[in-house]
Amino acid sequence: MKTVRMPLPGISLGCDYNPEQWSPDVWREDAALMRQAGVDLVAVNIFGWSNLEPSPGEYRFDDLDEVVELMHAHGIRVNLGTGTSSPPPWLTTLHPEVLPVTADGTVRFPGGRQAWCPSSPVFRKRALDLVERVAQRYGGHPAVALWHVSNELGCHNALCYCETSAEAFRTWLRGRYREIETLNEAWGTSFWSQRYSDWSEIRVPRLALSLRNPAQLVDFQRFSSDELLDHYRAEAAILRRSSEKPVTTNFMVTAHIRNLDYWSWAPEMDVIANDHYLDHRLGDPVAELSFAADLTRGLAGGRPWMLMEQAAGAVNWQPHNLTKAPGEMIRNSLTHVARGADSICFFQWRASAQGAEKFHSAMLPHAGTDTVAWREVLKLSDILDRIAEVAGTEVESEAALLFSWESWWSAEGEARPSQAVTYLDQVHASHRALRSLGVTTDVIAPGTDLSRYKLVVVPGLYMVSDADAQAIADYVAGGGHVVVTFFSGIVDERDRIRLGGYPGAFRDVLGVLAEEFAPLLPGVTVELSDGSAGSLWTERLRVTTATGIAHYVDGPLPGVPAITRNRHGEGVAWYVATATDMTGLLREAATTAGIGSRETADDVEVVRRGAYLFVINHGAEPVEYPATGEDLVTGKHSDGSVTVEGGGVAVIREERK
Repeated sequence: MKTVRMPLPGISLGCDYNPEQWSPDVWREDAALMRQAGVDLVAVNIFGWSNLEPSPGEYRFDDLDEVVELMHAHGIRVNLGTGTSSPPPWLTTLHPEVLPVTADGTVRFPGGRQAWCPSSPVFRKRALDLVERVAQRYGGHPAVALWHVSNELGCHNALCYCETSAEAFRTWLRGRYREIETLNEAWGTSFWSQRYSDWSEIRVPRLALSLRNPAQLVDFQRFSSDELLDHYRAEAAILRRSSEKPVTTNFMVTAHIRNLDYWSWAPEMDVIANDHYLDHRLGDPVAELSFAADLTRGLAGGRPWMLMEQAAGAVNWQPHNLTKAPGEMIRNSLTHVARGADSICFFQWRASAQGAEKFHSAMLPHAGTDTVAWREVLKLSDILDRIAEVAGTEVESEAALLFSWESWWSAEGEARPSQAVTYLDQVHASHRALRSLGVTTDVIAPGTDLSRYKLVVVPGLYMVSDADAQAIADYVAGGGHVVVTFFSGIVDERDRIRLGGYPGAFRDVLGVLAEEFAPLLPGVTVELSDGSAGSLWTERLRVTTATGIAHYVDGPLPGVPAITRNRHGEGVAWYVATATDMTGLLREAATTAGIGSRETADDVEVVRRGAYLFVINHGAEPVEYPATGEDLVTGKHSDGSVTVEGGGVAVIREERK
């Protein structure tokens, strides 16, 4: 396992800084204020290309030199960007062929960001020329603590449908399948007369008059993720030739970005870094924050990671950009720390006066330092210093949840049993229920060793390989406990249906067989015999070796099992064949698996990280929780229980017997 290389000791506080937007007088003011705020790490040169190379081959480093030296003089370390995230106007003017093309064949113009095709050799060469210059100039500078490749790779341009991408896609496919007939078999091209006789006939899957080939769409997603990963590798290789400092890029583990398979990216990072913003388009954005933090920790192999970006208050890109209430930013930040983050950074330091993000919040708002936002920053900085000893410890988890980007891509194809059923909804529902029970959960990839976990939850794992399915069956047979939800095990990695009845790969371990799906219309519910309700989905299910523990009372399948339990070998497997509140079932599964309860009030989450117990109260009323030890936040000692005020956080160094 790769060694994590955190850029700084302790729990560092950082920010994204864009000095090119401000005058040198402001730089000096900012450096002094950063020092006051306890900022340890500053990301610069993220969008610096047009400043560093204002015309082809003409490089100007004077401004960046001054900023780096200014940070160094104030004892602030630098997270140095390669500057390649968006091309300068001269590049897209000289070489319009680098511009990305969307699925409808439209060329997307510059004027925003990431206006480049990931497969473009012209963009790659120009970008690497810049990286070489930056690496050589700053590779040995003592201020540099971390290298930041590009920025949020694939946020806007992950899927490009231009002719350059088409040729790169064909090359990728030849490497994957070797023979054209192997590809035909994998894609099922006998359907709709799609059989290929030569690689040159294959195109990128632009919009068609009808439904497109689902196996081709999944492979295009895989290819696109690999293309951007290859670009990351190319930049990282240059940096590593000139510097021994760790190299990373900022992931986007969040509800609205899905195009990169970060399980394949994670091994290439010296430290895992993630950007996360509360998404108020979701029903429970705080629960999603906890899920994203757990998934980021999974990508880090359970070891510490960085929160590279978050918002101090409101963002600017949602339909309704809600600000954070007093204390909310601190709770958000410490939730990330509780779930494994050893660095808390913000976009950005000073709120922009111009540009598309001028209404995005910052550590230093437009109104200056006499503000609630600034005082919250100072308070957070003080808390991070108080809890610095937490750094390097690992989160304790007895449960795991399997998550797959490939299942996300494939399960939400163009033609599926119900457009109302989405992969992430099932994932979030399962994780949210575990969180409400106080069960800390590792979010891991299919195929991960499961032996350390008492309970494994498998939500909506539509696409699964034979080997990964067998690993789950072996885990249960060996005494493990697993909960599987509907639309799981349906296809193999080629998106080919597993014949013989649903849930395909999991029929034997679950002891059930479904003859057909029976989705429900949105808004329609069915009553279950245990008093709960189901929605969105039912199945014509029968038990083989399982026992039905809840049945449909009404709806299209009265009397048919909706939730089952099966003894398989030494373990137990549950199946949930409808969308329902998972809390009761997961409480039963956790208890059966021997996981002790930490259940508390709905608005309170409890996480143990090493010897430290985090109790985060998102509610308005004080809560009491069993704990003995010192609260690092307040310095008070608790003997038997700790009281956490409404909106507060306790970090207890536990005295365990």
